[in-house]
Amino acid sequence: MSFNIALSGLNAASSDLNVTGNNIANSGTTGFKGSRAEFADVFATSQLGVASNAVGQGVRLDNVRQQFTQGQFDFTGNTLDLAVDGNGFFRMSQDGAISYTRAGAFELDREGWITNSTGQRLTGYVANADGELTGALGELRVNTGDVAPQPTGRMEISANLDANAEEPALAFDPDDPQTYNESTSTTVFDSLGRPHLATLFFRKGTDENAWDVYTDVNGDVHGPTAFAFNPDGSLATVGGDADPMEAFTFEAGTTPGLGGAEDLEVTIDFGGLTQFGTPFSVSELSQDGYTAGQFSTLNVGEDGMIFGRFTNGQSRVLGQVAMARFSSPENLTQLGDTSWAESFASGAPIVGAPGTSSLGGIRSGALEESNVDITQQLVKMITAQRNFQANAKMISTQDQVTQEIINIR
Repeated sequence: MSFNIALSGLNAASSDLNVTGNNIANSGTTGFKGSRAEFADVFATSQLGVASNAVGQGVRLDNVRQQFTQGQFDFTGNTLDLAVDGNGFFRMSQDGAISYTRAGAFELDREGWITNSTGQRLTGYVANADGELTGALGELRVNTGDVAPQPTGRMEISANLDANAEEPALAFDPDDPQTYNESTSTTVFDSLGRPHLATLFFRKGTDENAWDVYTDVNGDVHGPTAFAFNPDGSLATVGGDADPMEAFTFEAGTTPGLGGAEDLEVTIDFGGLTQFGTPFSVSELSQDGYTAGQFSTLNVGEDGMIFGRFTNGQSRVLGQVAMARFSSPENLTQLGDTSWAESFASGAPIVGAPGTSSLGGIRSGALEESNVDITQQLVKMITAQRNFQANAKMISTQDQVTQEIINIR
């Protein structure tokens, strides 16, 4: 019986060495999670119970438990190298088969899908053509095409007009600075994405609190639009009413430079104008149009939002990485290639955006290294080796005892 007991010890020590060897072999594998061997004793029982002097029958390998502790980060600077900071897994898809991984070394394939080295596609919340998340869960694809231009539809200005200014003596002429008090300019865009210079000319009126503004795009001047200010310097009326919004239409057929484009319809918000006894100053002059742009770079936020940056300075949401967590990740089924699959024992996945539902955040430009501690594994290796040698010695000793018994005369 001692032979069987010692033999079970040899098998257990060998299994421990195998687990330790696998951990050490994968100490450089991105996203790898180490395992530990768990053993249980073997004991003979019967319906009558166990005798007080009963002897155990050895040991057996009870479980190889995965350890999902956090690994350290290796910062690579590559945007699509993603690491999970905290709890959760990346959700991958291959021909509809879903798997989960912590290895975030991703790249774009020739069709723009975000994939790993085995061809699995990263899944998340997809965005529509307008850069808005749809809430639908699917495979993430990056559209590297050009972004269409957006014509200017709205302008906003915040400025102070000098209350000490005097009305110019001459009639307004945009080419003569003596005929207006101040001016400011910005660039607007037509429906084809072409830039045009838009200039606002401010001219003090006859009344102390009255001003006129002329709006010019490529020499096509609209106005005057009359302003009135309250005694405290705040804006009272624009064009005769309290609404600070004023709409202008520059027709493509008459405005120089707009040929081939749609009419440029711009609404200007003058609500930020004031009249104080200080020099003219512009604190804000903005518009919402932009020219066409080509895809430039990709950025991934901590919340998993994927942004495409374009040469026209615009950014657009291309999707959001989805993550999954399990009630018992130790019971996930290993698939190899640092991937796992859902099992009955692991529980159903809870899928959400990074940073929600107890899910960790995303580190872009980093990879999670293996969580294997080499020093600890070397100690385990020596311990398993000693266990193996001790059980081998037990077999040798039992063999000697058996020989002694056989040689008794």
